[in-house]
Amino acid sequence: MAGPIKLLSVGAFTLDTILRLETLPAHQGKFIASDGVQIASGMATSAACAAHRLGADVSLWASAGDDAVGDAALAAILVDAHGERIIVPFYDSRAQADPDTLPLAELSAFDAVLVDVRWPGAAALALAATRDAGRPAILDADTAPVDVLERLLPLASHIVASEPAARIVCGHALDPESACADLASRTDAFVAVTGGAAGTWWHDRGTGRVRHVEAPKVKAVDTLAAGDVFHGAFAVGLAEAMPPEQALRFASAAAALKCLRFGGRLGAPDRAETMAMMAAHWPASGQIEQKA
Repeated sequence: MAGPIKLLSVGAFTLDTILRLETLPAHQGKFIASDGVQIASGMATSAACAAHRLGADVSLWASAGDDAVGDAALAAILVDAHGERIIVPFYDSRAQADPDTLPLAELSAFDAVLVDVRWPGAAALALAATRDAGRPAILDADTAPVDVLERLLPLASHIVASEPAARIVCGHALDPESACADLASRTDAFVAVTGGAAGTWWHDRGTGRVRHVEAPKVKAVDTLAAGDVFHGAFAVGLAEAMPPEQALRFASAAAALKCLRFGGRLGAPDRAETMAMMAAHWPASGQIEQKA
């Protein structure tokens, strides 16, 4: 039997301090946390961890700096009792110089490559090489300067953008469905726009229409890293040759399960949990088997 799919994740690596409060602060003052955890995280790192829990063989390419905590690779996060969060990341540009070459002889060993927007030079190299190799080159398009997004979008074969990122690119306020259609008109890539609990909109090039995948309804404890888990699971789904809508359902199920647990990416689910959520929410999807 063939082994697990191989995935490369490229981008952010941080040391996160996550503090749990009853409510997010609305004014200055001193606030006592009810829980806390410090973990290695970041968009690409959290996506890699999520993909590994879902059964993938994952490699991470990230800029970590050269001091004890990764040259100021820091993020502070506050999470309230409803699972909502405030994230304050800091990425020291001095530790993220554009690389000249990929760290690997070739990317053909990977079934898919996922990149985020936090290390644009590395992301551009990985996307271009992966797409040239005919493998899924997936961009996690999140909030970033417009020039970074415009640099990376043409290189991806699959773009999954947050609502804020889609609006940055489109240049005006749009609902997620309209933003998805607008983004799809600017590229030949697969395009989806995520809306958290509202679900995901994706452009079906076969029909020319935007379709919707609803998110399973859960009582969120912590939404931190839900998007990263979504992207990691989507990459696994594509690498396993799931149809796009099925891969989005797989990702939605994994992200919903993550929201049930405090601790950011520590709440990422395993394969069995994710399949059970899919079977409960989309009964016909429960027939997907793990890639042999």
